[in-house]
Amino acid sequence: MAEAPEICVRIDEFTDPICPWAYSTEPSRRRLRWLYEGRIEWVPRMVVLATDREAQAERGFDPGKVAKQHRRIAREHRMPIVGGERQYVAGSGEACEAVVAAREQGSTRHARMLLRRLRVAHFSGEMIDRADVIAAAAERAGIDADELSDWREREGTAEALAADVDAARQPSQAAQVLNDKLANWSGGRRYTCPSYEITRLSDDVTITVPGFQPFAVYDTILANLVPRLERRSPPETAREVLEWSVVPVATKEVAVMRGIDFEDAREELGRIARQEFVGADGFWTLD
Repeated sequence: MAEAPEICVRIDEFTDPICPWAYSTEPSRRRLRWLYEGRIEWVPRMVVLATDREAQAERGFDPGKVAKQHRRIAREHRMPIVGGERQYVAGSGEACEAVVAAREQGSTRHARMLLRRLRVAHFSGEMIDRADVIAAAAERAGIDADELSDWREREGTAEALAADVDAARQPSQAAQVLNDKLANWSGGRRYTCPSYEITRLSDDVTITVPGFQPFAVYDTILANLVPRLERRSPPETAREVLEWSVVPVATKEVAVMRGIDFEDAREELGRIARQEFVGADGFWTLD
């Protein structure tokens, strides 16, 4: 049996399941995972943009404002987002705790899978501060909901979440140079979502990439950080993408992974896959 490839790079991803910018970076993140299959360890770190609905209201986020923002971002970045107004604006404290519990008590893979399912639930119009929504996301991520509940209660989970929140509010010196990519909080500046700390494991050299960035930024940093690391060619067909992915994927994700236009990706997907509609687009799985 072939040996598993050696992990050469760790990416600490400061993020939040309710952030539309972090969600809109999913196509770039998925392309990097394809190119460097098995060589990058992705570690979700939770920012906790707002603990609950009351915190969202205090920040000035009402359902109308958020719906308008979501519609604009969906048009600009082509990820599936339901654009209607919701009863209230959910906070992310409960969902972030669930992701950290999955990471600390399970594995980083558990955490990534749960984060993806929570993101999709949120941007499909579900309220991810509800226990039943988190439980359903866990089951779709392959985590027993009762086990996740137990993980959240275990010693170390709350401390790990607090450490994530604290780290997100102490951006690196390099990140502080790019001040427009940071955000205010009561104690100063914090990372926006998504922000990456990319570490070469051979010598712990770390490059910080704060805030939303185009794919070329991440690609260039990795090419300079690990220039001898072999990367594979982009997928040649949409079928390759769908067979590789363990979750349904959006049209935009296929387009970015393949390096083709959105419309061309959608036409190709329409011949081989079925779509679950979300907003103006949706998520594809093979027939």
